[in-house]
Amino acid sequence: MSYRWVVRSVEDPDTVTHLQKQLNDLPEALTRALVLRGVDTFERARAYFRPSIERLHDPFLMESMDVAAERVAEAISCGERVLVYGDYDVDGTTATALMTSFLQSQGVEASFFIPNRFEHGYGLNKVGIDLARERGASLIIALDCGITAVDEAAYAREQGIDLIICDHHTASAQMPDALAILDPKRPECSYPFDELSGCGVGFKLAQAVLHLLEEDPRAMHDYLDLVAVSTASDIVPLRGENRVLMREGLKQLGQTQRTGIQAMAAAADLDLNKMTSTRIVFTIGPRINAAGRLGDAERAVRLLLSEDSAEAGQLAGELERINKERRTIDRQTADEAVSKAETHLSGRHRHAIVLHDEDWHQGVIGIVASRIVEHFYRPTVMLSGSGNEVKGSARSIVGVNIYNALSQCEDLLLKFGGHDYAAGMTLCEDDVPEFRERLNDAIAEVTTPEMLIPAIEIDAELDLGSVEWEIDSNFWKVLKQFAPFGPQNMRPVFLSRQLSLARPPRTVGRDGDHLKLSVEASANGRRRAPLDVIGFNLGDKFDALRENHGSGGLIDLVYSVEENTYRGITKLQLKARDVRVSADDSSAAAEKLKSQDTA
Repeated sequence: MSYRWVVRSVEDPDTVTHLQKQLNDLPEALTRALVLRGVDTFERARAYFRPSIERLHDPFLMESMDVAAERVAEAISCGERVLVYGDYDVDGTTATALMTSFLQSQGVEASFFIPNRFEHGYGLNKVGIDLARERGASLIIALDCGITAVDEAAYAREQGIDLIICDHHTASAQMPDALAILDPKRPECSYPFDELSGCGVGFKLAQAVLHLLEEDPRAMHDYLDLVAVSTASDIVPLRGENRVLMREGLKQLGQTQRTGIQAMAAAADLDLNKMTSTRIVFTIGPRINAAGRLGDAERAVRLLLSEDSAEAGQLAGELERINKERRTIDRQTADEAVSKAETHLSGRHRHAIVLHDEDWHQGVIGIVASRIVEHFYRPTVMLSGSGNEVKGSARSIVGVNIYNALSQCEDLLLKFGGHDYAAGMTLCEDDVPEFRERLNDAIAEVTTPEMLIPAIEIDAELDLGSVEWEIDSNFWKVLKQFAPFGPQNMRPVFLSRQLSLARPPRTVGRDGDHLKLSVEASANGRRRAPLDVIGFNLGDKFDALRENHGSGGLIDLVYSVEENTYRGITKLQLKARDVRVSADDSSAAAEKLKSQDTA
């Protein structure tokens, strides 16, 4: 796949110069990366590099928080029974575990319910509300769902059950008639940060309840391990309050006393002390998600709540087995979907991919939709099932709000909801062809040809031949403080031009998919020590780079800087995002590499 290299622009270059002086002449490239993240003053830089837990916002700034917190405090004081109702993904299950554990610690007879993806579908449903009535619950706290549950909220009210909704999804025009709705995305909500995860909203509610009970809200800090797992796994922006919650949550995760998480780490051979937001996404998150994707998500909640090491070990082993099964199904489905997508794109549908197979497992279509987006870089909908219950998952690309696109097909959808980049829907099988046409047209209206070519956004150009500074331990000391990384606070990406290869390139990996390089640049005629480069999935560049090296050609490299530990030795390496021959190189190998980039 070819990429556009886009050096991000700074609105006011003087801001970089001014901030650089305030930060003791921090390298311009790092200062520029800060400004691009909205860190454009000394005070903001201090808050960014020192994201203290004391900087969390007052939960009572959230619309309806006073009503919700008072009702939960009343339930605690009166010994009422409460049903905690969560979604079946990582955010929903961690939120459910957090709220259930919190209520039980306050002496409440709290139980939980997670809808089955296949029997009940997404969100609030009457089955869960009936279960609350059967259990004698007078209050339901819905987490990571409910913002569009108009009929279900009315049904709960008919049953005499109070409903508190803690959600973070986009609100529709008609709001549910619940006792309280906590959602920072509500148009009328003035809470200073609107990108909390569902678990994060539940965390804020528990803090507010503790305040009303005249207990220390900081007691909730013990739950930040769950908030960190939800925040990373739900791919919410890692800026503002989320950055604080993630940073503190990672610390809590490293020292967690939660038996279930310890058992999961042991089963998967994970070191919780070395966990990062990225590692959560690829290790803990999939294992928790697997429970709901292939069956009963309540197993994940039971694991997170377990205080018995034998029970936790058994549940963790189940999740490990289920996740392996999920990966097998995932690969098979992805192979089929790629083949269908190639046929699909050969027709008139060039802007969106809508694929349907009644036999695809509903538990993996969301994951596979993401794979298809990565492969073809088109907004993608994967549909499974037949008749009146075709269910789907959508994933999108930068600049295309998939929720808005689905809204233009709302008359064809029985149910839908989601975010800018991810959504779910249900429709009738007979409406799939028209849905495919209309979604493609809706996305075509908001895209340009350039938007359909993935871009690598570059924070700054680095002259590795400069005598003023270099990528060394001091550079890394500052750069690693940009973490934790995630959406809207990605690891900084740099561009360096006119680099030479210190030795011939080579491929690594079972199929030679990855590229290993060693690059160097000169400073005042003196060559610096070479820097190691790893380029995952860049093995297709090998032949041209080898020829280019033989002819003494130069390359341009887009990369991030990371630490790599091998055989007990840790050193810095460049992680290549893309590589091209330098623009003024006209050798045959260079032309071959250029032709690859434009293919």
